[in-house]
Amino acid sequence: MLNLRSPKEQEMNSDSGRVVTFLRSLLHNIGVVLVGLFIAYIGTRLDSVLGILNFRSLNSTIAGGLLVTAGFSLRMWATYIFYEHEMKVISLSPQAVFITSGPYGFSRNPLYLGGNVLIFSGASCLLGSPSALGLTLIHLPLVDLFIRREEKQLEATFGDQWLSYKCHVRRWL
Repeated sequence: MLNLRSPKEQEMNSDSGRVVTFLRSLLHNIGVVLVGLFIAYIGTRLDSVLGILNFRSLNSTIAGGLLVTAGFSLRMWATYIFYEHEMKVISLSPQAVFITSGPYGFSRNPLYLGGNVLIFSGASCLLGSPSALGLTLIHLPLVDLFIRREEKQLEATFGDQWLSYKCHVRRWL
């Protein structure tokens, strides 16, 4: 197919594509932060019902803010790469593209690490909820089972490429 657009038009289209990809990543990950805060809020209600004292302090608020920020940033990076490759962030079927760059160079699961670990635990610290931290810890083995299922799909789809990557990059960190 012949491209009749000037280099300047192509560059502008490329820039607008990056903006759209960034905005999609931003909206997706704001949603993940809201889920984390909702789970932390549920934890505060459990604390209240069970008579568990919160641990809210300046230090826990700072730590929580740093964890949420780190998790959000990691997820932004990872989702941006997914969207850049026209992949779905949430998909039950195997992906057609195998990504090993960006955050995938040091973690096989930066989306889970950023959201399920950093954002959820950070939100728990922000609200000072022991029950929310407990809920976060309890759900991680379930996430790990889901990851193992995904890894079997990746091995079946990408074979030796996946096995080599798996040997060099850790599941979490």
